[in-house]
Amino acid sequence: MGSKTHPRVLARLKRKKRIRARVTGTADRPRLTVYRSAKHIYAQLIDDTAGVTLAAASTLSPEFKNLEEEVKGKEGAAQMVGQLVAQKALEKGIKKAVFDRNGFIYHGRVRALADGARAAGLEF
Repeated sequence: MGSKTHPRVLARLKRKKRIRARVTGTADRPRLTVYRSAKHIYAQLIDDTAGVTLAAASTLSPEFKNLEEEVKGKEGAAQMVGQLVAQKALEKGIKKAVFDRNGFIYHGRVRALADGARAAGLEF
């Protein structure tokens, strides 16, 4: 059985579809979307009107690799990724965003990423 047909994955994709029906990003208020895998976490600021990614950060990005020794666990890594994406947004003059949890439950690493972005000065 493929991973895309797993009931848990299908349920997340249904939640994602419902969320995306309401949440859209603009140039002045982009969509902060989160993807969480077993090992890594990814965040992007997306302008849906132009179809462009404005800023991105993940546990695989080079900026994170420089800070990796300060991180404790997956939640700490998620918080650091949130701070990184918020710093990149603030450098581009973006202060507000809409949060897209991408169908993931707002708990644990997803929540840590959001808290890290808020702590760094991004509003949503």
